[in-house]
Amino acid sequence: MPVHVLYFAGARDAAGTSRETLAEVPATVADLRRVLAAAHPALARILPRCRISVDQAFADDGDAVRDGAEVALIPPVAGGAPVFKVVDRPLTLTEVVDAVSGPGLGGIVTFTGTVRDATRGRRVLRLEYEAYPAMAERTLAAIGEAVGREHGVQVAIVHRVGVLAPGEAAVVIACAAPHRTPAFRACEACIERLKQDVPIWKREVYEDGSEWVGLGP
Repeated sequence: MPVHVLYFAGARDAAGTSRETLAEVPATVADLRRVLAAAHPALARILPRCRISVDQAFADDGDAVRDGAEVALIPPVAGGAPVFKVVDRPLTLTEVVDAVSGPGLGGIVTFTGTVRDATRGRRVLRLEYEAYPAMAERTLAAIGEAVGREHGVQVAIVHRVGVLAPGEAAVVIACAAPHRTPAFRACEACIERLKQDVPIWKREVYEDGSEWVGLGP
């Protein structure tokens, strides 16, 4: 069965159509992106900033595309593309602020979590962060979407993994809303849910030993 592709907003303008049918079914969402970019050169520029839904649910690039699926290209609804990432490089607040900025969003609240140099009276030499990356990014996105619906905000979250020294940023969050109050509440909700649900772990390394946070020595 063919795959039905729907285009909206800027994606529709770039593709020159609001819908089309693909006779050959791409195996994965990533394959679908390549097919669409080749078929519509003007679309290739904005494809990296679009999310793709399969049968009305957001899909990752590695997800399969079934025969007869309804696929939609979802351009960013405000500001930049949605950002929910786990990375192994230094973080910048700009990347999450840019992702949520947009006309009418007058209140942007950010949170930066940095590595402390001491915990419970013990000097911290470094933190070692480990993640289940694919699940962590998927969970961050779910948190962002849920908090966004609950508070009427745009959300972006980036978390770092690897070895971090005291003073380095481990997580940056930005929430944007027309007014400040929902943005403040959303930012707090994001960090609380992140700590509870996202599969990212940290080992605190001290002068006299180390421990995985949450498991004890």
